[in-house]
Amino acid sequence: MAPLLDVLRHTARVGARRTPAHHYSTAAVLKGGSTPLKVPLLINGEFVESESSEHVKVICPATQRVLAHTPIATKREMDAASASAKAAFPAWASTSVSNRTRVMFRLQTLIREHTEELARILTMEHGKTIDDAKGDIFRGLEVVEHACSTTSLQMGETMQNVATGVDIHSYRVPLGVCGGIAPFNFPAMIPLWMFPMSTVCGNTFVLKPSERVPLTTMRLAELAIEAGMPKGVLNIIHGTHDAVNFICDDPAIKAISFVGSDTAGAHVYQRGSLNGKRVQANLGAQNHAVIMPDADPRAALSALSAAAFGAAGQRCMAISRVILVGEARTWVPVLVEMASKLKVGPGSQAGVDVPPVISTQAKEKIERLIASGVNSGAKLELDGRGYPVADHPTGNFVGPTILSGVKPNMELYQTEVFGPVLQCLEAETVDEAIALINQNPYGNGTAIFTRSGAIARKFVQEVDAGQVGVNLPIPVPLPMFSFTGSRGSILGDHNFYGKGAITFNTQWKTVTSNWKLVEQEMTSLAMPTMGK
Repeated sequence: MAPLLDVLRHTARVGARRTPAHHYSTAAVLKGGSTPLKVPLLINGEFVESESSEHVKVICPATQRVLAHTPIATKREMDAASASAKAAFPAWASTSVSNRTRVMFRLQTLIREHTEELARILTMEHGKTIDDAKGDIFRGLEVVEHACSTTSLQMGETMQNVATGVDIHSYRVPLGVCGGIAPFNFPAMIPLWMFPMSTVCGNTFVLKPSERVPLTTMRLAELAIEAGMPKGVLNIIHGTHDAVNFICDDPAIKAISFVGSDTAGAHVYQRGSLNGKRVQANLGAQNHAVIMPDADPRAALSALSAAAFGAAGQRCMAISRVILVGEARTWVPVLVEMASKLKVGPGSQAGVDVPPVISTQAKEKIERLIASGVNSGAKLELDGRGYPVADHPTGNFVGPTILSGVKPNMELYQTEVFGPVLQCLEAETVDEAIALINQNPYGNGTAIFTRSGAIARKFVQEVDAGQVGVNLPIPVPLPMFSFTGSRGSILGDHNFYGKGAITFNTQWKTVTSNWKLVEQEMTSLAMPTMGK
């Protein structure tokens, strides 16, 4: 398989237009070549150069180097991607479940073989550390591995002789064409949440990765094709608002998976639902951890520091708020000591703990919200604004930041900061801490640190969040379970991966068969009861 974007050697055919071939490679990005890449589309198994003159720059957060140009796909190109998926659906849906699963077995092998390369691409375009990039890839790989279980997961139901000579069989069958809209913060994991589970169920797919970090996704698409995914089963378009609206509106697309911001997620859910589509949308989060005074201080604060500042806080399951209960309120200096020792720098550099945030705009927003917290009365215990990093003066760096005395009425608390900022709140009791969490509109995840089984059980039972950790800070479930954020963190009644993914990506077909020998003509017009 050619390296990423070498595939532009193909002559693109979109409509009647022929686009001249170009030659690029992943190596050009990784070696620091000066010419930005042109990110291709994936249509009907071919990587083609867009005919669009509009593009979005892919910028390395540590250096501001322009790595690539992501095209804003034209309507004709998006139509071609959808038409390709629609045309490929009948043959792919008719492919045996075993053969669809074999593609996933091969894909997981290829992802393992190319993890180092994928991690380097991911770090360059997103900024996260190499180790964190590998974690991003691995958590997506786990979902691909879970997709390899579809031969048992997609089983239906059957019963013989529900009435004399009458049998009922229910099958899980694919929906058709499905669409996915992925965010910037997990360039590998979230696309791997989406297209493997959907396609292994027999659907075809149109994916729109984040225009800011498309390179990792395009490399994964190459590996999917190398794994044996037929033409048209996976298609990739690029763009911003128009591409999102296309996925919401296109009549061929039956279901949409979305991960991203509140505003965009609400738009996708409403517009997609109005067009009769299934939609699962994971939105924002304001995750809390509770630290009880009986917790092990070092263990709890170390875990909290990792959950708050890892990936520069750019995780939907990051712990951005901690509620210190009782005597635990005196532990803030220890937390500050730990956080101040974390190394800030480019993700490609060994030993870095806190990488840059995704963009200069994100950095400006984070620093503005820190200032708003101080202006509202919070105490700045550790200030990461204007953090200097040697040899990287233009990087989007924000150091670990801790504010104490935060109140729920502050703009800082009410906003998803999405940066390396930890807000400290206080409570007298676990009941007060639970009440604080339950008053927050989001329910993605939460955690408690305690040595008391009784308190842990009370917390698990009473807290209103979809994913709860006990003595661990980021309770993201393994892929045999579903990602179960709740309340304001999710729209739709389906879940990513686990059994929920099978439910979302398939529909029931139920067949009732009468093989009873009929000796006389049926004359009754009454509703059949099948009671005999």
